[in-house]
Amino acid sequence: MGRAGMRKFEFAISIAVVGVLALLLARALERVREDFEEAAVQSEAAAIRIELLDRIAHHQAVGGELPASGNPLVWIGRRPPNYLGEIDGAPPASSGDGVWFYDRVRGELAYRFRSGREARFRLVDGPQAANARASLSGIGLQRVEEWCISHADSGGVGKSPSSF
Repeated sequence: MGRAGMRKFEFAISIAVVGVLALLLARALERVREDFEEAAVQSEAAAIRIELLDRIAHHQAVGGELPASGNPLVWIGRRPPNYLGEIDGAPPASSGDGVWFYDRVRGELAYRFRSGREARFRLVDGPQAANARASLSGIGLQRVEEWCISHADSGGVGKSPSSF
């Protein structure tokens, strides 16, 4: 192999190394983006919880009727960005931004991540509210499960009950 052949070989190895490094960087950036999206969902859920507590405290102080709906967004009267509204079941998969929606079939507020994973929340009362992160008068908002579109397509649902 001559000098020119050796340089081409070195150049090819350099390109391969740069390509592998670029792939690793892209994967790391995707994980960071997913972590930021999860943090935004947790922040929005915390804001909804605070507004629910405010609504319930106001009800206790002033009286009146509480909404009959299981949709916590009806209770607080505010919609998060990218809210699709109340729908029957889950919306079709999209490649755009994450979306919030209220699943009337399951009675849950859900956020569909860009990756297809979902975070689901339920307005709980009575003994179930004791497990919620924040509750007042036996009413709270609890994260109920993680859900992934790929599991739903195969008939299974990945659950990990938790509240944050």
